[in-house]
This record gives sequence, C-alpha cells and structure tokens, in this order.
Amino acid sequence: MTSDPQKIRIALDAMGGDNAPECVVSGADIVRETHRHIDLVFFGDKSRIEPLLKRSRHLGNATIIHTDDAVSPDDTASQAVRRGKQTSMWLAIASVADGDADAVVSAGNTGALMAMSKLQFRTMPGVTRPAIAAFFPTMDETMCMLDLGANLECDAENLVQFAVLGQAFFRSLTGGAAPRVGLLNVGEEEQKGHEYIREAGRRLSDVELGVNYQGFVEGSDLVTGNIDVVVTDGFTGNVSLKTAEGISALFSTLLRRNLDRSLISRIGYLFARNAIKAMRRHIDPRHYNGAVFLGLNHIAVKSHGGTDKIGFANAVSVAAELVDHGFIPDVSDAISRANTVLEKMKEDV
Repeated sequence: MTSDPQKIRIALDAMGGDNAPECVVSGADIVRETHRHIDLVFFGDKSRIEPLLKRSRHLGNATIIHTDDAVSPDDTASQAVRRGKQTSMWLAIASVADGDADAVVSAGNTGALMAMSKLQFRTMPGVTRPAIAAFFPTMDETMCMLDLGANLECDAENLVQFAVLGQAFFRSLTGGAAPRVGLLNVGEEEQKGHEYIREAGRRLSDVELGVNYQGFVEGSDLVTGNIDVVVTDGFTGNVSLKTAEGISALFSTLLRRNLDRSLISRIGYLFARNAIKAMRRHIDPRHYNGAVFLGLNHIAVKSHGGTDKIGFANAVSVAAELVDHGFIPDVSDAISRANTVLEKMKEDV
C-alpha cells in the first residue's frame, strides 16, 4: 500500500478494452478532476498513451510504464497467464501485488484478468473461490449481484461465502449497515430449487452468521429494490447481467424511436425531458460499470470492454472508493468471522 493514507495510487491497464487506450485516458481524466487524491499509473504502449496524456486536462504528471505487449481478447485464461508476463495487464496487477499501487482497473479480457489477479493476489484465507460482483439499477436505488461469471458451478459453501462477500462489498460502497441478502432461485418457497441452494439458504438463516438473509428471491425481484445483495452462481449471474444490459439498450432505443415518431410526441418530450433524462441516467449501464473481484487479497476492478470514457471513469471511481473505505480489511474480517461460525455448524451436524 502507499505510505500516505490520504493519497492512493491506481494502476490502469491502458491497453485493455475495445477502445483502448483512448477510452482509458479519457475516463481517467474525468476521475482525476473530482478525485484529486488519486495518482494514476498507465501500463501500456508509451507512444500511444503519451500524446493522449498531453492533450488531457488533469493528467499531465501521470506515470507511464511502457509495455510492448497486451492481452488479446481472444486469449484463453491459461494462454494469457502462460504468455502474458510482460503484458500491460500482468504488470499492472503486479504493481498492486508488490505494494506499488492500491488497486488495478482493466477493461481487458475478463478470464485473463481473473486468472492473473488470482495468481498474483491469492485468495483471502478461508475463501474457497473468488466471485465477481457489480451493481444494478432498480426501481428504488441499486442492487448488488454476485457471482457474475467467475464460477459457473457452485455448491452451498460457495454461495454462503458469496453472501458474506457481497454484504461486505455493499456495505463498503453504500454505508448500509445491514444490507438485505437473498438467494436467487426459481421460487420463494423453501422447497424450491436445487438441494445445494436450499442448503445454502439453511446456513444463511443462522443468525450467528451475521448475514441479513431475506430468503429466496426470483428474477422479478431483481428490479424492485426490495433486496440489496442477490447471490447466485456465475452462469445465472452472467446471463442476468447480459439480459439487464440488453433490456436497458432496448428501452432506450424504443423510447428514442417513439419520441421521434410525430410532432406531438416531440413536443411532449420538451415538457418531459428532465424526467426522461433522469430515468435514462438511472438505467444507464455506464454509471454502474466496474465489477469487483471479491475474495482476493487486493482490489481488482473489471470495466466492461466496450464501455466509453464515462463507464471507465466509473470503474476507476469504484476502485478508489473501495481503497478509501478500507474494503480489504473489512471483508477479510467478515470472512474470518463467518468461517468460524460455519465450522461450528459442521461440528454440530
């Protein structure tokens, strides 16, 4: 970690993502305007990054660590780890593992980022598998969901740990004292779903675990705002994530198409534009961009590969807020306490 607790340093994989490095630099410039205590380090091709920094408004003194290589979006996780020790992604992660930076942000290959982060950061003591978590808009405020793709198959122990990790994550970013946690299932009744989901529900119901567990939730509950943290396996979570992104795009497209349909609808828009803009912003995926790899000993944030500067800026902000709020010590303590209770549960069976 950096020596000055008021100052934090974030390593950026400048070559990761569909629009790199332009999107990375532009997004970092936005963040630097409002987060003056952040130092940003760019890992990537200096000949492409340096001209962008010179044209930026707030990044004139940013550091560039030159790398010739970058992880390809088509690389498998094993290929990236085996061949990518000199890539911008690997070296950005390494800077955090070595204590030269406090967090890493990348819009690059998700599988490679998870594999490299897990290899260099290691999982927290007692964590069986790391999970990917992110926020979603709801009718009320926001909702956190995990896992979003790191673990396609899970058992009861994995889901219980995800609940503990997700609760700590939500609390760290929102300040909510006791976020409401639910298990995603095919019905709310106790007899519904696979046995491992029912077993996870039984364990989470133990008050000693310290999870504010609300029971099973269904797909329709994801948008109501009645739950704060939704726990599921990576397969279901990833499908839910992509579906939510698709619905957001569908809604925006249909709204724009119908507002342009006639003179009357265009006039109506003039009266309702402030409300429409507020609604669009609330469901805009860019403002929720920044998925976090939970359960590792350091902070790694994954930006959507196709995002723009606004989305990337949000991902960097997520990393900064987690560092500012002391997320890693908090979640480590939560996992340690939960595992003590879970071990006692096993002994009592």
